Amino acid sequence: QVQVVESGGGLVQAGGSLRLSCAASGRAISRYTMGWFRQAPGKEREFVAVISWISGSTYYADSVKGRFTISRDNAKSTLYLQMNSLKPEDTAVYYCAARASTNLVFTATGYDYWGQGTQVTVSS
Repeated sequence: QVQVVESGGGLVQAGGSLRLSCAASGRAISRYTMGWFRQAPGKEREFVAVISWISGSTYYADSVKGRFTISRDNAKSTLYLQMNSLKPEDTAVYYCAARASTNLVFTATGYDYWGQGTQVTVSS
């Protein structure tokens, strides 16, 4: 069983930056894959970024590549999403998710545990 809790959302102007955090707790977190997803009003939940906890391998959605960076702090069992050059279309509720596998997965259905989400709003 793993629990994940997001924080760090807020309101920012276009071009600005935010850093989201996801505190993870539970057994053998190093054997998990962690992902960030987002969901805008009226849209499906979409993949943003993923990282293998044990290897550090990462992968990004094309829409955020070069602007967002996913990372983890092993000592703090915390996942991060650094978001730079934010655009109004990045506005969404952002979710942290954990998958009990070391394989990188890019679909929401592949994840076993979810946080409650944190709102990110980017004004133009």
